[in-house]
Amino acid sequence: MKAMTIREYGENATFEAKEVEIPSLQSDQVLVKISASSVNTVDTMIKNMGKDLPFSPDTPAILGMDFAGTIEKIGTNVTEFSIGDEIYGCAGGLGDLQGTLADYIAADTKLIAKKPKNLTMKEAASLPLVGITAYEGLMRANVKKGQKVLVHGGTGGVGHVAVQLAKHFGAKVYSTVGSNEQMEIIKGYDAEPINYKTEKVEDYVKKHTNGAGFDVVYDSVGGENLIKSFEAAALNGQVATTVSLCEIDLSTVHFKGLSLHVVFMLIPMIHNFKREQHGEILSNITTIAEAGYLKPLLDEQHFSLEKVGEAYARLESKNAIGKVVVEN
Repeated sequence: MKAMTIREYGENATFEAKEVEIPSLQSDQVLVKISASSVNTVDTMIKNMGKDLPFSPDTPAILGMDFAGTIEKIGTNVTEFSIGDEIYGCAGGLGDLQGTLADYIAADTKLIAKKPKNLTMKEAASLPLVGITAYEGLMRANVKKGQKVLVHGGTGGVGHVAVQLAKHFGAKVYSTVGSNEQMEIIKGYDAEPINYKTEKVEDYVKKHTNGAGFDVVYDSVGGENLIKSFEAAALNGQVATTVSLCEIDLSTVHFKGLSLHVVFMLIPMIHNFKREQHGEILSNITTIAEAGYLKPLLDEQHFSLEKVGEAYARLESKNAIGKVVVEN
């Protein structure tokens, strides 16, 4: 089969096409013909940082985590999936797990689910990592109907899913964005956009919550932006984030009695820890998407598997709006 590989890591690393063996199946795996895969920030981090990250594959490496495709073979212990099923998942590109930038992947059935019937392969491939991340963060923050939820970065990969899921769960949703185009996207989700470039935290907290703060803040930007999340949260509020690799003052967290939830969705894959939870979440996301409550936001540019290097560059440029997807 064809695969796009990298020989060595670094910011100038390049992908090259290579013929490799189709992976053999273990008893709890399925062989999937990949139709599309998406590029996530962690993928670019692996390419650029390599073994500075403990979960990066050995080189030569096939990267890529998210995918959608069709099952062509099933392992001897597989009962919940059949040949011909269209599925999606986040199942490769870490440690000894072969990545998705290839024609085929042998995927652990605990990490996949049947894809939403109303989504294309390209749309479905964009969802697994960001969908699981958004869902997990909202569940851990215990989002409830009637709450006010603020999502930082609502047109990003995780953010646009978090906005839609929080809305589906019955919350009144607000989201920070940085342009008029992004504000219109948020309005399209029936949520309230906030331009962080023109509105200060104290101003939009007063405007939208009468100064009380948001019940839940989902911070998909993280880092120093967490300070803004702490300021925006209500007393005894919940803050979930995907980026906490930083040194930061937690005084506000203490005096407001906040709960901070760090979402690192790769844990089940890296440590083979409760992987079945990812499959369960993806099944829930399929139900939500098929009911019309979740629509992936895709970047306007198109990339073939052979152009995956350009796809990575597109995401790294920070000019993409929505998910960058590679089609086989």
